[in-house]
Amino acid sequence: MLADRIVMLDHLTRGRMMFGAGPGQLTSDAQMMGIDPMTQRPRMEQSLDVMMRLFRGETVTEKTDWFTCNEAVLQVKPYSDFDIAVASSISPSGSKLAGKYGVGLISIAATEPAAFQMLDYNLKVWEEEATLHGHVVDRSKARLMGPMHIAETVEQAKENCRYGLQWVWDYLSHIIPVGDPNGPPPPTDIDEFVDQANESGRMVIGTPEMAIAQIERLQEKTGGFGCYLFLGADLADWHQTLRSYELFAEQVMPHFTGQLAGPQASYDKVVGAGSRWVDATLGAQMTAIADYEAMKAARS
Repeated sequence: MLADRIVMLDHLTRGRMMFGAGPGQLTSDAQMMGIDPMTQRPRMEQSLDVMMRLFRGETVTEKTDWFTCNEAVLQVKPYSDFDIAVASSISPSGSKLAGKYGVGLISIAATEPAAFQMLDYNLKVWEEEATLHGHVVDRSKARLMGPMHIAETVEQAKENCRYGLQWVWDYLSHIIPVGDPNGPPPPTDIDEFVDQANESGRMVIGTPEMAIAQIERLQEKTGGFGCYLFLGADLADWHQTLRSYELFAEQVMPHFTGQLAGPQASYDKVVGAGSRWVDATLGAQMTAIADYEAMKAARS
């Protein structure tokens, strides 16, 4: 059923979608559906294996302790060769699975200190498993996610995040392991909390320059990746969040794409020349005036 719905979405969007696979982070949801959280990862692997075969157009017969497929086949083929990615955090289970099928990888806690330390390891596992199963994975399909909110100043970013940061963090701390379980509890003062989070690299609540430094830090750790994803939480209200995205597009993205390299070089050349270009322009103007006056005098 899920594979069929994904293919339908592929057709509805004309290929503008991607399929992400993960075991499910919310154990409270698993409990509501009567699923033992300890079975979620094995079941994800079993189901993804069948879905990959269905996407390829195979007829699948498979029996497990929780589902049965008897000559199952998709009636409609996928519209496109859509992107598929597997979620990963700290353990290599996601990286191993993504490599096995030669699909993309999403590191959903890339800037969390414990997960950050494992980033290069998990990417290596991804590449090694892909090679082992006859695939070649592209670093452009490696996606890293982290919390980020930027504004014109650090102070403004902090003020914006008074809206929802504490609420979001309290929620996350009750569903996933965050922070140091053996360390002191995080501060309740928002300014102190943000300062510690920025210092640890866990998140960026600050300026575009800080966002650039964070992404460069991730590049150095991993050796290269394809996409940085914002954690889609309401750290600030919608208008401030939209402004954060605008600043990212205006000042952070061009730094990495090189779109502003030419204009910046031209600006630096002009400004670095001091009065050279002004003097040249003024000289040309004075010459034109003198030439005209000389021509006018010759007519008299």
